Amino acid sequence: MYSHAYQQYRQTQVETAGPGQLILMLYNGGIRFCDEAVEAIEDNEVERAHRSLIRAQEIVAELIASLNMEAGELAQNFLRLYDYMHHRLLEANLKKDREAIQEVRGMFAELRDTWQAMLKKTGTKARGGKAYGG
Repeated sequence: MYSHAYQQYRQTQVETAGPGQLILMLYNGGIRFCDEAVEAIEDNEVERAHRSLIRAQEIVAELIASLNMEAGELAQNFLRLYDYMHHRLLEANLKKDREAIQEVRGMFAELRDTWQAMLKKTGTKARGGKAYGG
């Protein structure tokens, strides 16, 4: 019952969040799945680690899809960064490499902190659609 209620709550959060908040949620999800993957590797739960790394890869794919490539160089830089993160997650999944996962987790955390500060500074919760460069 609790799980179902939590899922409904999370769904409502996603449906009511603005694009800026959605990006923040993606970064937080990336951090969470990286943490889960490391924990699973440490517990020798290979399948659980695999699932968590796949979820982190899906988040990176969603971040790539959210880029507005018309934003120019900034969007290109984010694309290169996200491609690198995706590549490291693939490597981490093949080798169950905790260092690679921690590297990507650090990137997610830095991006999240920067994005959160930008949202706070601009007072923005819901800036338009795919209008951001990263």
